[in-house]
Amino acid sequence: MKIMIASDIHGSGLYCEKLLERYKEEKCQKLLLLGDILYHGPRNDLPEIYAPKKVIEMLNNIKEEIMCVRGNCDTEVDQMVLEFPIMADYAVLYHNEHMIFATHGHKYTEQNPPMLYRGDVLLTGHTHIPACNEYDDFIYINPGSTTIPKAGSHHSYMIFEDGKFTWKTIEGETYKEFELK
Repeated sequence: MKIMIASDIHGSGLYCEKLLERYKEEKCQKLLLLGDILYHGPRNDLPEIYAPKKVIEMLNNIKEEIMCVRGNCDTEVDQMVLEFPIMADYAVLYHNEHMIFATHGHKYTEQNPPMLYRGDVLLTGHTHIPACNEYDDFIYINPGSTTIPKAGSHHSYMIFEDGKFTWKTIEGETYKEFELK
């Protein structure tokens, strides 16, 4: 299964539209959102073309294809308008013997991981900075932010297919890859 992974849309109609264009072009079967869908949060500037109602409409149109975890900016009010579940703190996926623990990253972090075994993946958003760091006990992976990239990173998303994570710019250019072994 080909899964697109994205985080931190923060209500940007512009970047949500670009993301969904890439989703269709990539021919993915699922879109895994790592939280912070509609609200920009008090620490971020207003994103380009801030249009939460447009984001709601675009995402609800593909609700059957979305898996989502709750970000620190997501609330019960957001769940009332989004037609797919967004309130879970984490989701667990498996690839062969590897567990992928997907969460936003404000509770479980690179410094405070959940219980993971060697080779398992902690997949988070939240920092807006793409990452792939291997530790003795786990692998930390972050797709960066679709809308508000930080630390000089790209507007980005990831593809996960056949055990490989591929980081891409919002224009679809690959800039990093990591394969689970």
